[in-house]
Amino acid sequence: MRRPLREPVARTYASSLPVVPVRARGLTIEGADGRRYLDCLSGGGSLALGHNHPVVLEAIGKVLDSGAPLHVMDLATPVEDAFVAELFATLPPAFAARARVRFCGPTGADAVAAAQKLVRRATGRSGLLTFTGADHGAPEGARAASGAGDARATRLPYPQDYRCPFGVGGPEGAELAARWTESVLDDAGPGALPAGLVVEPVQGEGGVIPAPDAWLRRLREITEARAIPLIADEVQTGVGRTGAFWAVEHSGVVPDVMVLSKAVGGSLPLAVVVHREDLGTGEPGARAGAFRGNQLAMAAGAATLAHVRRHRLAERAAALGTRMLARLRALAADQPQIGEVRGRGLMIGVELVDPDGAGAAASAGPPPPAPRLAAAVQRACLDRGLIVDLGGRRSGVVRLLPPLTLTDDQADAVLDRLSEALTCVLASQRPELARQ
Repeated sequence: MRRPLREPVARTYASSLPVVPVRARGLTIEGADGRRYLDCLSGGGSLALGHNHPVVLEAIGKVLDSGAPLHVMDLATPVEDAFVAELFATLPPAFAARARVRFCGPTGADAVAAAQKLVRRATGRSGLLTFTGADHGAPEGARAASGAGDARATRLPYPQDYRCPFGVGGPEGAELAARWTESVLDDAGPGALPAGLVVEPVQGEGGVIPAPDAWLRRLREITEARAIPLIADEVQTGVGRTGAFWAVEHSGVVPDVMVLSKAVGGSLPLAVVVHREDLGTGEPGARAGAFRGNQLAMAAGAATLAHVRRHRLAERAAALGTRMLARLRALAADQPQIGEVRGRGLMIGVELVDPDGAGAAASAGPPPPAPRLAAAVQRACLDRGLIVDLGGRRSGVVRLLPPLTLTDDQADAVLDRLSEALTCVLASQRPELARQ
C-alpha cells in the first residue's frame, strides 16, 4: 500500500484497524488478505442496513440507469421529492406537522453548523448551549457546539449514572443537571439568552451515554419557557439505531430542530436539517454548500428509510439490543475492569476501567478509564475477526454499532468474539497495562 508515503501520519481508523476492505455484504467485510470480519463499526453508524444492501443498490442503480443528473445543487427533482416524502413519513407526527427541511453540505458537522446559523438568525442571538462529552463533528461551527474553539458555546453537565457529574446518578443526578441548566439561563437574564441548545439523545463518541428521558423532557420545558430552540442531534442515533426511529421519541420530546446525517443517506454522504417552520427565514443568498443535492444519496436514503420503516427494524433493534446488553452485563459481573455496560438499541458501549489506578481507592467515584486496555481489547477483537470502535473519556469505551439487519445468529457471533477478546485480555493483562 502506498498510503503511508502519500498521506500524513495521523490518528485515523486505518491506524487502529489495519484492514484493507475489498468486498462487503451486510455485516461482513472481506479484506485483501482473504480474512472475513464482522463489522460493528458500520461506517460510524452510517450503514443502517449494513454493506451493499440490495434495496440500496437497486435504488442507486435506478438513478444511474435513468440518465438523471447526479449533481443539481438544490434544484427540485423527483428523487428529492421521493426522499422528502419518505423522511416526513418517519418523523414524529407532532414535529412533521409544522416542519420544513433544508439540505446543506454532506456531513453531519455541516448540518450542525447549518442548524446553528438557522437559530442564530431566527433569534437574533449568538450564544449556544451544549453538553460535556458532546461530539457534533469537525468543522468550526460543529466544533463550537462540541465546546471547542468558540467562546459563545457554553458547556453544561450531561447526566449519566456511572460518571455522574454530581456524584449521585439516577433521577436525582438528572434533576440536578436540569436545575444547573435552568440556573445558568436564569443567571444570564433575558438579554443574554442563547440562540439554541444542542443535545444528543444518546452521546455516541462521548461513550454511548443515553440521556435520561425525564431529563430530556425537563430540557424541553426549560427551553420552551424561554423561547430557546431545542436542537436534537440525531446524526448517529437516527433511523432506528436506538430502538425508536428517532431517539427523541423515547422521551416524547418534540424538538424545534433535528440534525440528520449518516444513516439518512443510506451509506452515501447526505445531511439534512429539519426545523420548525417559523424558524426558517428563507433569506436570499443563504449558502449551504455546493454538494447538497446528491441524487444518489437521496435515492439510497429514501430506500433505507422505507426499508427500516416497513420492516420495523427499530423495534428489532430494541429487542436485540436488550438481549445483547443482558449478556454483556452478565459477563461484566465477574470482571472488575468492566466499569459499566450501557446503551440503547444497537448502540452499545463497554467502559473499561483500572480498579487499582491512581486515585481509585481514595475516590468515592468510579475507577479511572483504561484506554490502553480498551485498545488491547479492540486489537484482540480484530484478531478474532470482529471490528469494534472506541470512544468515551480517554477512548476507554469499546463501542458496538452493528447494522439493524443483524440476525440472532450474527448477534451471538459478535458477542462470542467480543466476550472471548475481553476475557482473554482481562485475564492476561499486567497491572500496568490499564494505566497511563
